[in-house]
Parts: sequence; C-alpha cells; structure tokens
Amino acid sequence: MDLQELTKLLKTQLAHLLLTIHEAKDLVIDPDLTKPLDRVAGVTFLREHGVDKIFKLESGQKSLPGCENRIYLVRPRLVTMKYIADQINCEIGKGERRNYKIVLVPRKLYICESILESEGVMGHISIDEFPLDLLPLDTDLLSFELPEFFTSFYMDHDTTWLHTVASSLVNLQRLFGKIPNIYCIGRGSKIVYDLMQAMCETQNEHKDAKHHIGQLFIIDRDVDYVSPLCTPMTYEALLDETFNIDCSIVNFETDVTHEAKASKLLLTSQDEIYSQIRDCHFAHIFSYLSGKAKELQGLHDKKNNLKSVGDMKQYVANELRILKHQQKLLGIHIGACEVIMKTKKSQDFDEFIKAEQSLLEGTEIKENMSYIEECIHKQFSLVQTLRLLCLLSLTQEGLNPRDYKAFKTGFLHSHGFEHLVTFFNLKKLGILTEQETAPNSISRKSNYKFYNRKFNLVPKQSADLDLKNPKDISYIFSGAYTPLPCKLVEQILTRETLIGLEDVGKCCGGLHSDLKVKQRAFGPGGYSTGQVITDPSLKVVLVYFLGGCTYSEIAALRFLAKTLEIRIIVATTAIITGNSFLEQLIEKPTR
Repeated sequence: MDLQELTKLLKTQLAHLLLTIHEAKDLVIDPDLTKPLDRVAGVTFLREHGVDKIFKLESGQKSLPGCENRIYLVRPRLVTMKYIADQINCEIGKGERRNYKIVLVPRKLYICESILESEGVMGHISIDEFPLDLLPLDTDLLSFELPEFFTSFYMDHDTTWLHTVASSLVNLQRLFGKIPNIYCIGRGSKIVYDLMQAMCETQNEHKDAKHHIGQLFIIDRDVDYVSPLCTPMTYEALLDETFNIDCSIVNFETDVTHEAKASKLLLTSQDEIYSQIRDCHFAHIFSYLSGKAKELQGLHDKKNNLKSVGDMKQYVANELRILKHQQKLLGIHIGACEVIMKTKKSQDFDEFIKAEQSLLEGTEIKENMSYIEECIHKQFSLVQTLRLLCLLSLTQEGLNPRDYKAFKTGFLHSHGFEHLVTFFNLKKLGILTEQETAPNSISRKSNYKFYNRKFNLVPKQSADLDLKNPKDISYIFSGAYTPLPCKLVEQILTRETLIGLEDVGKCCGGLHSDLKVKQRAFGPGGYSTGQVITDPSLKVVLVYFLGGCTYSEIAALRFLAKTLEIRIIVATTAIITGNSFLEQLIEKPTR
C-alpha cells in the first residue's frame, strides 16, 4: 500500500482542472495553499499545463496584470470571496475583459456562492472545486493542512468540515478498499462515522473488494488537551516548535546553515539521517550525530587509499556526491540542534520543565502556582505562561474560584485586557476553568485524574528510565506523561474490544465500534496467538485525529507500531504544536 497513490490522484485532478481552459492562464493562489500545492505539483507541472503567471492572493490588491484567463485557487472563506469579488469588480470597471474561474479547495460551499452573488460577480465567473484533502507528507503521515478545523468545530460548533473529513475517508477507501473495523473516540468522530456510512451507502460498491487498511481509529482532539500543552522532547517535535515545519518543509536561517543564505529542507523518511533521529529523545541526538560525523569522515578518507584511476573514477561518480550531500545534511541537523539548545537555555527551560512535570504528577501545587504567578508578573512569554496555567487547570480539574480570579486579573494586567476573550475561549473549551457547582456552566470538565488512574498516564518515575532505547511510550515527554489518544489505541488493539472501557466512553464524549472482521490478539511482539493470520490488512491501522495532533503523538504511535509489529498510518486535520494550538484561542490586540 503506497500513499503516493493519493498524490498521483490529486495531480491528475489538478491537471484536469487546469486543462478546462485550453489557452494560457494565470493562477492566483491562496497563501495557505502554496506549500500543499508545492507538495502535489511544482511550478514545472503548472507551466506544462498552460499556467503563464502565478500570483499570491493578498488583501488590498485592486487588480492584477496578466492574460485573459485567470484561475483562483483558494480556501472557501468569506473574506477571500470578498477579496476576489473586489478584484473582479475593479477590473470590470476599468473595462478589462477576462474569463474568471474560482476553484475552491477542498470543496464548494453555498455561503461562498452567496457572497459572490451579493457582490454582483456571479455572471462573470465559473466555480469549481479541487478535493485537496488528505495530503501525503510521508510514508506514514497524511495531513489535511486545515488548522481552522479545531476552532470551527470545537469553538463555534460548525460541522461544515466534518463532511469534508468524512469525504476524505470515503475517497481513501475508494483507493485502498473499505476499512472493516472502525473505532470512534469522541463526539465529532461519531458524526464523521455516520456521514461516512451515509456516503458509502449512496455508492455502488463491490462487497468482495480487497482492503489494504484493516482498522480505523477516529479520535477527537478534545479527548486530550494535555498532550499538546506538554513540552516536546523528541527531535522532530522540537524542530516544529522552534522552526515551524510546514507541509514537512522547514526553513533554516543562516544561524543553522552557517552559509550566506537560508535553506529549505524537506523532512521525510527519504532523508537517511533524519529518519534515524526524528523520533529520538533530544538528549541522545548529539551522540548519534557525532557518530555519524565520524562515519562520514571515514568514508571521506577512503579517497586516500584509492589505487587506480578506475577506482578514483568510480568513487567520484558514485560515492563523492552522496557523501557531500550527507555531510551537508549532517551540518544542518547539528546547526538546528545548537539553535534549539540556545533557545531553550534563554527560556528558563529547566525551571519550566520541573514545574510542568510536577503538575502532571499532581505534586508541589503551591510552589507551581507561585512560579506561574511569578511568570505572569515578570511578563514571561505569554504563550508559555498560558501553557502552564492551562496544565494546572486540566490536571487539577479546574481552579479554585479565588485562584482563578487572581490569575486572570494578574494576566490581564500584564498582557492586556483583550485577553478577557482568551480566557472566555479557554473556559468554553474546558481548558482553563474554575471549579463550579452550577450545572449550567458553559465549560466542560476535565477528567484528567480519572484517565490517569485508569491508564497510569503518569508512570512512576524510576532512575533506570532508558531514553536511548525506550520501553514505554512516555519517553516522548521524558517519562512524564503518556498521550491519552495513543494509550487508548494501544488498549483497544490489545483488548480487541471496547468492553471494560464504558466508563472512558462516558468521559470522552462516547466510544463506538463497528467491527466486520474478527481480529487476532496483539502481544508485545505483535500477534501473540498461534493462529494463522488470514487477513494481513489488520496489521495496517489508520489513526485519524480531528482537530490536529503533535509530532510527539506521531512519534508515540510510531513507537507503538514498532512494539506491536504493525503499521500505523497517522492522518490529521493539521499538525500542531503547543504554541500554535493556544495561538488559535488567544485574542489578538487590535491596536
């Protein structure tokens, strides 16, 4: 099963869209779509299909130069429709004649058509859609690249994108066969499942069609808010938090590359060095890179022992180019590690981690509250302070009303009164709440203590915790916490049933399963029963996060796959960090 089949399909659909206009055309792209589009088809592909000029859509653009055919490739947002309508009206006012086509990604929405109609441009345009939903970022990673899903569904209770998620799963099953065993964890996941079933019923399917994916887990982000707020400790997650990985592409400035110009790097399993270190604990990255540097130096010194011209020719033709490329990559990864270390040292990192870990354990609460208060008064990083405050609330299942008021007042005095809206948003989601007795409270309750007791999410600290060769998922947070979604996946795979997890279902918004194929038991070394595995697809598991997941959780699922000797593919609406997760909820100052 090759996920690149999805990329090929997207490429074909894009080519078909571009060729609906045979003549030369200009392409105007939504800034949010430049990286995803680059992963599907580069500039050369667009040129081959008749694209002349490429523009980025920006606010305030009254008109654009170019030929008489134009395609807008944009997200279906109201403000974007207004920008496009203003451009078209301005150009019509100048007497310019063009053929306009608006392609909405990933699907058309009626509200967008209404805006265009009210702006008086419907008679001058044609509308189409490009289903760019699940984008393969690696051999085991698919992303929707739609970060707004989280606030849209969980904050505004807008179910628009759930239909698109269900549609993406139906498209996936058209390629790789119907998934027989499905588990839903959370409220949104059940709605997606019901929509998916309704879509499948309207299609004529071959019941005996072969399936490549045996099991599907759909997990709501609001099941576990603790994981995104914990400080990551794996290399890939730290890279994302420090440099911001976008569509598996990261921009390294000159302080990393040590060259005259910045560099772009594609981070996938094709990069041999990166694939070895991305899920490793950061404490052991330098020892690996040091060993790799010595190994490459040894290969480089090999040139001194070449005896004939033929050997020299072969060395230059085959090994030298690869060696230089490897050395360049190694230098970039070493530079990135140095910047991460420097960043952490400048942020009072050790104190922060100590406070975080004791919050997860539920110890030294008074000391931690004093530390958070100190961070607020010293105007320490707004997002970092808020992360600790949210963790305090989640792990204590709400703050004492007096403490909540004191923290809120201090925060508003330090960072501005626009953050009244921030506190409202966090309370609405149940991330930062006060302990209330009123049943009509707008916020939902955290169930951290129950989950911790049930699944031992905070392992008992032991001196022999091996971070180099980990034995437990919690290594991703230095043994401080096990992500709840990953623990639930592990529990359900090993139990093969939801029996015994009914109390979990009540706390997380519901557990649901639809099992059509009998499973075999998983053990520490994979399938532990002596039965012959008649259906190997059951060893392929798709875990779909609604509302985003972190690289730490992806590392945890890769570790689980290795332990159970199965293949886990992670799909998500977006890849998030603790900072980007909170930034969606933080009110921006208007002044």
